[in-house]
Amino acid sequence: MSNPAGEYLSSGPRFAEGEMIERIESFRRRRPRLLDDQVTLAHGAGGKASAALVDAVFVEAFRNPALEPLGDGAVLTLPSGERIAMSTDAFVVQPLRFPGGSIGALAVHGTCNDLAMAGAVPSWISVAFVLEEGFGIAELKEIVADMAAAAAHAGVQIVTGDTKVVPRGAADGLFVTTSGAGVIPAGRALSPASVRVGDKVLLSGPMGEHGMAVMLARGDLAIEADIRSDTASLSPLVELLMAAAPATRWLRDATRGGVGTVCNELAQACGLGVLLDEARLPVSPTVNGACEMLGIDPLYVANEGKLVAVVAPEQADDGLAALRSHPLGAQAAEVGEIVAEPGETVVLRTGFGGTRIVDMLVGDPLPRIC
Repeated sequence: MSNPAGEYLSSGPRFAEGEMIERIESFRRRRPRLLDDQVTLAHGAGGKASAALVDAVFVEAFRNPALEPLGDGAVLTLPSGERIAMSTDAFVVQPLRFPGGSIGALAVHGTCNDLAMAGAVPSWISVAFVLEEGFGIAELKEIVADMAAAAAHAGVQIVTGDTKVVPRGAADGLFVTTSGAGVIPAGRALSPASVRVGDKVLLSGPMGEHGMAVMLARGDLAIEADIRSDTASLSPLVELLMAAAPATRWLRDATRGGVGTVCNELAQACGLGVLLDEARLPVSPTVNGACEMLGIDPLYVANEGKLVAVVAPEQADDGLAALRSHPLGAQAAEVGEIVAEPGETVVLRTGFGGTRIVDMLVGDPLPRIC
Protein backbone atom coordinates (compact mmCIF):
# COMPACT_ATOMS: atom_id res chain seq x y z
CA MET A 1 0.00 0.00 0.00
CA SER A 2 2.95 2.37 0.47
CA ASN A 3 4.24 1.99 -3.08
CA PRO A 4 4.63 5.27 -4.95
CA ALA A 5 2.49 5.85 -8.01
CA GLY A 6 5.31 5.01 -10.38
CA GLU A 7 5.42 1.43 -9.12
CA TYR A 8 1.77 1.00 -10.03
CA LEU A 9 2.12 1.99 -13.65
CA SER A 10 1.91 -1.05 -15.88
CA SER A 11 -0.28 -2.21 -18.72
CA GLY A 12 -3.92 -2.31 -17.62
CA PRO A 13 -6.91 -4.03 -19.19
CA ARG A 14 -9.14 -2.59 -21.86
CA PHE A 15 -12.45 -4.16 -22.69
CA ALA A 16 -14.58 -4.65 -25.78
CA GLU A 17 -18.29 -3.92 -25.43
CA GLY A 18 -19.24 -7.53 -24.72
CA GLU A 19 -16.41 -7.93 -22.23
CA MET A 20 -17.50 -4.72 -20.50
CA ILE A 21 -21.01 -6.08 -20.02
CA GLU A 22 -19.47 -9.17 -18.42
CA ARG A 23 -17.44 -6.91 -16.14
CA ILE A 24 -20.56 -4.99 -15.17
CA GLU A 25 -22.28 -8.26 -14.29
CA SER A 26 -19.26 -9.31 -12.23
CA PHE A 27 -19.20 -5.92 -10.53
CA ARG A 28 -22.88 -6.21 -9.66
CA ARG A 29 -22.35 -9.67 -8.16
CA ARG A 30 -19.68 -8.21 -5.86
CA ARG A 31 -21.82 -5.28 -4.72
CA PRO A 32 -23.47 -5.36 -1.29
CA ARG A 33 -26.50 -7.62 -0.95
CA LEU A 34 -29.81 -6.20 0.23
CA LEU A 35 -30.39 -7.58 3.72
CA ASP A 36 -32.92 -5.00 4.97
CA ASP A 37 -36.64 -5.62 5.30
CA GLN A 38 -37.53 -1.93 5.15
CA VAL A 39 -36.30 1.13 3.30
CA THR A 40 -34.08 3.46 5.35
CA LEU A 41 -32.60 6.90 4.63
CA ALA A 42 -29.31 5.16 3.86
CA HIS A 43 -30.90 3.56 0.79
CA GLY A 44 -31.21 7.00 -0.81
CA ALA A 45 -27.73 8.22 0.04
CA GLY A 46 -25.77 6.95 -2.96
CA GLY A 47 -23.50 4.57 -1.01
CA LYS A 48 -23.39 0.81 -0.48
CA ALA A 49 -26.99 0.68 0.78
CA SER A 50 -28.22 2.46 -2.35
CA ALA A 51 -26.29 0.08 -4.59
CA ALA A 52 -27.81 -2.92 -2.83
CA LEU A 53 -31.35 -1.55 -3.19
CA VAL A 54 -30.91 -0.70 -6.86
CA ASP A 55 -29.45 -4.09 -7.71
CA ALA A 56 -31.89 -6.23 -5.73
CA VAL A 57 -35.10 -4.39 -6.58
CA PHE A 58 -34.86 -2.22 -9.68
CA VAL A 59 -32.21 -3.86 -11.87
CA GLU A 60 -33.74 -7.27 -11.18
CA ALA A 61 -37.12 -6.02 -12.39
CA PHE A 62 -36.08 -3.81 -15.31
CA ARG A 63 -32.93 -5.51 -16.62
CA ASN A 64 -31.91 -4.50 -20.16
CA PRO A 65 -28.64 -3.55 -21.92
CA ALA A 66 -29.27 0.21 -21.73
CA LEU A 67 -29.83 0.01 -17.97
CA GLU A 68 -26.98 -2.35 -17.07
CA PRO A 69 -24.15 0.23 -16.98
CA LEU A 70 -26.04 2.03 -14.16
CA GLY A 71 -24.77 5.46 -15.15
CA ASP A 72 -26.48 8.71 -14.26
CA GLY A 73 -28.11 8.60 -17.68
CA ALA A 74 -28.77 6.06 -20.43
CA VAL A 75 -27.03 6.32 -23.80
CA LEU A 76 -29.46 5.34 -26.57
CA THR A 77 -28.95 4.91 -30.32
CA LEU A 78 -31.77 6.11 -32.57
CA PRO A 79 -32.69 4.32 -35.82
CA SER A 80 -30.92 7.16 -37.67
CA GLY A 81 -27.68 6.24 -35.90
CA GLU A 82 -27.67 9.41 -33.83
CA ARG A 83 -27.05 8.88 -30.13
CA ILE A 84 -28.87 10.61 -27.31
CA ALA A 85 -28.60 10.57 -23.53
CA MET A 86 -31.67 10.35 -21.31
CA SER A 87 -31.74 10.91 -17.56
CA THR A 88 -34.29 11.21 -14.77
CA ASP A 89 -33.94 12.46 -11.21
CA ALA A 90 -35.98 13.37 -8.13
CA PHE A 91 -35.26 16.25 -5.74
CA VAL A 92 -36.30 16.21 -2.09
CA VAL A 93 -33.77 18.70 -0.67
CA GLN A 94 -34.63 20.31 2.64
CA PRO A 95 -34.75 23.29 3.08
CA LEU A 96 -36.20 24.23 -0.29
CA ARG A 97 -33.99 27.32 -0.35
CA PHE A 98 -30.36 27.43 0.74
CA PRO A 99 -27.41 29.79 0.22
CA GLY A 100 -26.58 29.73 -3.48
CA GLY A 101 -29.70 28.01 -4.77
CA SER A 102 -33.09 26.38 -4.38
CA ILE A 103 -34.80 23.11 -5.24
CA GLY A 104 -35.88 24.68 -8.56
CA ALA A 105 -32.39 25.63 -9.75
CA LEU A 106 -30.98 22.37 -8.38
CA ALA A 107 -33.48 20.30 -10.35
CA VAL A 108 -32.44 21.89 -13.63
CA HIS A 109 -28.72 21.79 -12.89
CA GLY A 110 -28.78 18.18 -11.68
CA THR A 111 -30.56 17.00 -14.81
CA CYS A 112 -28.29 18.95 -17.15
CA ASN A 113 -25.23 17.58 -15.39
CA ASP A 114 -26.34 13.96 -15.66
CA LEU A 115 -26.70 14.43 -19.41
CA ALA A 116 -23.41 16.28 -19.76
CA MET A 117 -21.53 13.52 -17.92
CA ALA A 118 -22.79 11.10 -20.56
CA GLY A 119 -21.25 13.36 -23.20
CA ALA A 120 -24.54 14.89 -24.35
CA VAL A 121 -25.44 18.52 -24.89
CA PRO A 122 -28.55 19.03 -22.69
CA SER A 123 -31.53 20.25 -24.69
CA TRP A 124 -34.91 19.33 -23.16
CA ILE A 125 -36.29 18.80 -19.67
CA SER A 126 -39.63 17.62 -18.33
CA VAL A 127 -40.66 18.38 -14.76
CA ALA A 128 -43.24 16.94 -12.38
CA PHE A 129 -44.27 18.63 -9.12
CA VAL A 130 -45.70 16.81 -6.11
CA LEU A 131 -47.25 19.54 -3.94
CA GLU A 132 -48.46 19.20 -0.40
CA GLU A 133 -51.87 20.64 0.36
CA GLY A 134 -51.38 24.09 1.92
CA PHE A 135 -48.10 24.90 0.14
CA GLY A 136 -47.89 28.64 -0.55
CA ILE A 137 -48.55 29.77 -4.12
CA ALA A 138 -46.11 32.68 -3.73
CA GLU A 139 -43.31 30.32 -2.72
CA LEU A 140 -44.19 27.96 -5.57
CA LYS A 141 -43.94 30.85 -8.05
CA GLU A 142 -40.50 31.75 -6.70
CA ILE A 143 -39.24 28.19 -7.09
CA VAL A 144 -40.66 27.94 -10.62
CA ALA A 145 -38.99 31.26 -11.46
CA ASP A 146 -35.68 29.87 -10.20
CA MET A 147 -36.17 26.86 -12.44
CA ALA A 148 -36.99 29.00 -15.46
CA ALA A 149 -33.92 31.18 -14.91
CA ALA A 150 -31.66 28.15 -14.48
CA ALA A 151 -33.02 26.56 -17.67
CA ALA A 152 -32.53 29.76 -19.66
CA HIS A 153 -28.95 30.11 -18.41
CA ALA A 154 -28.22 26.45 -19.20
CA GLY A 155 -29.74 26.70 -22.69
CA VAL A 156 -32.39 24.03 -22.16
CA GLN A 157 -36.14 24.11 -22.64
CA ILE A 158 -38.70 22.78 -20.16
CA VAL A 159 -41.07 21.17 -22.64
CA THR A 160 -43.59 19.12 -20.64
CA GLY A 161 -44.56 18.22 -17.09
CA ASP A 162 -47.13 17.17 -14.54
CA THR A 163 -48.57 18.36 -11.22
CA LYS A 164 -49.97 16.31 -8.36
CA VAL A 165 -51.31 17.46 -4.97
CA VAL A 166 -51.26 15.21 -1.90
CA PRO A 167 -52.81 15.72 1.57
CA ARG A 168 -51.09 17.71 4.29
CA GLY A 169 -48.15 15.87 5.78
CA ALA A 170 -47.62 13.60 2.79
CA ALA A 171 -44.88 15.47 0.88
CA ASP A 172 -42.95 17.79 3.22
CA GLY A 173 -43.98 20.78 1.11
CA LEU A 174 -42.71 20.04 -2.37
CA PHE A 175 -40.95 17.28 -4.30
CA VAL A 176 -39.69 17.72 -7.88
CA THR A 177 -38.97 15.04 -10.48
CA THR A 178 -37.24 15.82 -13.76
CA SER A 179 -36.24 13.99 -16.91
CA GLY A 180 -33.88 15.28 -19.55
CA ALA A 181 -32.59 14.47 -23.01
CA GLY A 182 -29.69 15.66 -25.12
CA VAL A 183 -27.78 14.72 -28.26
CA ILE A 184 -24.30 13.20 -28.03
CA PRO A 185 -21.92 14.67 -30.63
CA ALA A 186 -20.64 12.20 -33.22
CA GLY A 187 -17.45 10.42 -32.25
CA ARG A 188 -17.76 11.15 -28.52
CA ALA A 189 -17.64 8.09 -26.26
CA LEU A 190 -17.21 8.17 -22.49
CA SER A 191 -17.01 4.89 -20.59
CA PRO A 192 -15.13 3.12 -17.80
CA ALA A 193 -14.10 0.63 -20.50
CA SER A 194 -11.78 3.22 -22.04
CA VAL A 195 -9.93 4.06 -18.82
CA ARG A 196 -6.23 3.07 -18.86
CA VAL A 197 -3.43 2.86 -16.34
CA GLY A 198 -1.58 6.18 -16.23
CA ASP A 199 -4.65 8.31 -17.03
CA LYS A 200 -4.95 11.44 -14.92
CA VAL A 201 -7.84 12.32 -12.63
CA LEU A 202 -9.02 15.93 -12.74
CA LEU A 203 -11.41 17.64 -10.31
CA SER A 204 -13.04 20.88 -11.47
CA GLY A 205 -13.02 22.66 -8.12
CA PRO A 206 -13.33 22.57 -4.31
CA MET A 207 -15.21 19.70 -2.68
CA GLY A 208 -18.24 19.70 -0.43
CA GLU A 209 -19.75 23.15 -0.90
CA HIS A 210 -23.30 22.06 -1.67
CA GLY A 211 -23.67 19.48 1.06
CA MET A 212 -22.32 21.76 3.77
CA ALA A 213 -24.38 24.74 2.57
CA VAL A 214 -27.59 22.72 2.85
CA MET A 215 -26.68 21.25 6.22
CA LEU A 216 -25.93 24.64 7.75
CA ALA A 217 -29.06 26.17 6.20
CA ARG A 218 -31.21 23.74 8.18
CA GLY A 219 -30.24 25.57 11.35
CA ASP A 220 -29.92 22.38 13.40
CA LEU A 221 -26.20 22.89 14.01
CA ALA A 222 -24.59 25.56 16.14
CA ILE A 223 -22.25 26.47 13.30
CA GLU A 224 -22.16 29.75 11.38
CA ALA A 225 -20.14 29.83 8.18
CA ASP A 226 -20.37 31.61 4.86
CA ILE A 227 -20.77 28.56 2.62
CA ARG A 228 -22.79 28.69 -0.59
CA SER A 229 -23.93 25.80 -2.73
CA ASP A 230 -21.96 25.28 -5.94
CA THR A 231 -25.09 24.24 -7.88
CA ALA A 232 -24.54 24.98 -11.59
CA SER A 233 -24.90 23.47 -15.04
CA LEU A 234 -21.58 21.89 -16.00
CA SER A 235 -22.30 21.49 -19.72
CA PRO A 236 -20.18 24.51 -20.78
CA LEU A 237 -17.27 23.14 -18.76
CA VAL A 238 -17.63 19.71 -20.38
CA GLU A 239 -17.59 21.20 -23.87
CA LEU A 240 -14.40 23.16 -23.12
CA LEU A 241 -12.77 20.04 -21.71
CA MET A 242 -13.75 17.85 -24.65
CA ALA A 243 -12.47 20.41 -27.15
CA ALA A 244 -9.10 20.66 -25.40
CA ALA A 245 -8.78 17.00 -24.40
CA PRO A 246 -10.77 14.82 -26.82
CA ALA A 247 -9.14 11.75 -25.26
CA THR A 248 -11.17 12.30 -22.10
CA ARG A 249 -12.21 8.80 -21.03
CA TRP A 250 -14.89 9.26 -18.38
CA LEU A 251 -16.87 11.97 -16.55
CA ARG A 252 -19.03 12.07 -13.45
CA ASP A 253 -20.44 14.87 -11.32
CA ALA A 254 -19.61 14.27 -7.67
CA THR A 255 -23.06 14.56 -6.08
CA ARG A 256 -24.32 12.17 -3.37
CA GLY A 257 -21.37 10.56 -1.64
CA GLY A 258 -18.94 13.12 -3.04
CA VAL A 259 -15.61 12.55 -4.77
CA GLY A 260 -14.83 9.47 -2.67
CA THR A 261 -17.93 7.60 -3.79
CA VAL A 262 -17.57 8.62 -7.44
CA CYS A 263 -13.99 7.36 -7.54
CA ASN A 264 -15.04 4.06 -5.96
CA GLU A 265 -17.74 3.59 -8.60
CA LEU A 266 -15.14 4.20 -11.30
CA ALA A 267 -12.59 1.81 -9.79
CA GLN A 268 -15.12 -0.99 -9.46
CA ALA A 269 -16.48 -0.46 -12.97
CA CYS A 270 -13.13 -0.39 -14.79
CA GLY A 271 -11.30 -2.94 -12.64
CA LEU A 272 -8.35 -0.62 -11.99
CA GLY A 273 -7.33 1.48 -9.00
CA VAL A 274 -7.61 5.21 -8.36
CA LEU A 275 -4.71 6.84 -6.53
CA LEU A 276 -5.62 10.27 -5.09
CA ASP A 277 -3.22 12.81 -3.65
CA GLU A 278 -4.61 14.43 -0.49
CA ALA A 279 -2.42 17.51 -0.87
CA ARG A 280 -3.91 18.23 -4.31
CA LEU A 281 -7.59 17.81 -3.41
CA PRO A 282 -9.13 21.30 -3.37
CA VAL A 283 -11.36 22.18 -0.43
CA SER A 284 -12.04 25.65 0.96
CA PRO A 285 -10.86 26.39 4.51
CA THR A 286 -14.46 27.20 5.51
CA VAL A 287 -15.86 23.89 4.26
CA ASN A 288 -12.91 21.99 5.71
CA GLY A 289 -13.40 23.67 9.09
CA ALA A 290 -17.13 22.88 9.15
CA CYS A 291 -16.43 19.26 8.19
CA GLU A 292 -13.86 18.94 10.97
CA MET A 293 -16.35 20.26 13.53
CA LEU A 294 -18.91 17.68 12.36
CA GLY A 295 -16.43 14.82 12.02
CA ILE A 296 -17.14 14.45 8.29
CA ASP A 297 -14.54 13.80 5.57
CA PRO A 298 -14.93 16.37 2.72
CA LEU A 299 -14.25 13.52 0.27
CA TYR A 300 -17.77 12.24 0.97
CA VAL A 301 -19.66 15.56 0.97
CA ALA A 302 -21.87 16.26 -2.04
CA ASN A 303 -21.24 18.80 -4.76
CA GLU A 304 -23.72 20.01 -7.38
CA GLY A 305 -21.34 21.94 -9.59
CA LYS A 306 -18.14 19.89 -9.72
CA LEU A 307 -17.04 17.11 -12.05
CA VAL A 308 -14.43 14.37 -11.92
CA ALA A 309 -12.74 13.65 -15.25
CA VAL A 310 -10.34 10.90 -16.33
CA VAL A 311 -8.12 12.19 -19.13
CA ALA A 312 -5.33 10.62 -21.18
CA PRO A 313 -1.99 11.69 -19.64
CA GLU A 314 -0.75 13.44 -22.77
CA GLN A 315 -3.83 15.70 -22.76
CA ALA A 316 -4.18 16.27 -19.01
CA ASP A 317 -2.41 19.64 -18.99
CA ASP A 318 -4.54 20.95 -21.86
CA GLY A 319 -7.68 19.63 -20.20
CA LEU A 320 -6.78 21.25 -16.89
CA ALA A 321 -6.08 24.57 -18.59
CA ALA A 322 -9.45 24.39 -20.35
CA LEU A 323 -11.27 23.79 -17.05
CA ARG A 324 -9.43 26.68 -15.40
CA SER A 325 -10.37 29.02 -18.26
CA HIS A 326 -14.03 28.94 -17.15
CA PRO A 327 -15.32 30.47 -13.90
CA LEU A 328 -16.81 27.11 -12.86
CA GLY A 329 -13.40 25.45 -13.13
CA ALA A 330 -11.11 28.25 -11.97
CA GLN A 331 -9.81 26.12 -9.08
CA ALA A 332 -9.60 22.85 -11.01
CA ALA A 333 -6.75 20.51 -10.08
CA GLU A 334 -5.11 17.28 -11.14
CA VAL A 335 -5.81 15.16 -8.07
CA GLY A 336 -4.67 11.66 -8.95
CA GLU A 337 -4.15 8.95 -11.52
CA ILE A 338 -5.32 5.51 -12.58
CA VAL A 339 -3.15 2.62 -11.36
CA ALA A 340 -3.08 -1.11 -11.97
CA GLU A 341 -2.87 -2.16 -8.33
CA PRO A 342 -4.66 -2.38 -6.01
CA GLY A 343 -7.47 -3.02 -8.50
CA GLU A 344 -11.04 -1.88 -7.89
CA THR A 345 -9.83 0.24 -4.97
CA VAL A 346 -9.37 3.93 -4.19
CA VAL A 347 -6.18 4.81 -2.32
CA LEU A 348 -5.40 8.22 -0.84
CA ARG A 349 -1.79 9.32 -0.48
CA THR A 350 -1.92 11.37 2.72
CA GLY A 351 -0.11 14.56 3.58
CA PHE A 352 2.13 12.57 5.92
CA GLY A 353 3.43 10.38 3.11
CA GLY A 354 1.40 7.29 3.95
CA THR A 355 -1.65 5.84 2.24
CA ARG A 356 -5.15 4.83 3.29
CA ILE A 357 -8.11 3.18 1.60
CA VAL A 358 -11.02 5.42 0.63
CA ASP A 359 -13.97 3.04 0.86
CA MET A 360 -17.54 3.63 -0.23
CA LEU A 361 -19.78 4.54 2.71
CA VAL A 362 -22.90 2.53 3.52
CA GLY A 363 -24.98 5.71 3.61
CA ASP A 364 -24.53 9.47 3.45
CA PRO A 365 -23.88 11.46 6.65
CA LEU A 366 -25.87 14.31 5.09
CA PRO A 367 -29.34 13.06 4.03
CA ARG A 368 -31.71 14.99 1.75
CA ILE A 369 -29.15 17.34 0.27
CA CYS A 370 -30.51 16.97 -3.29
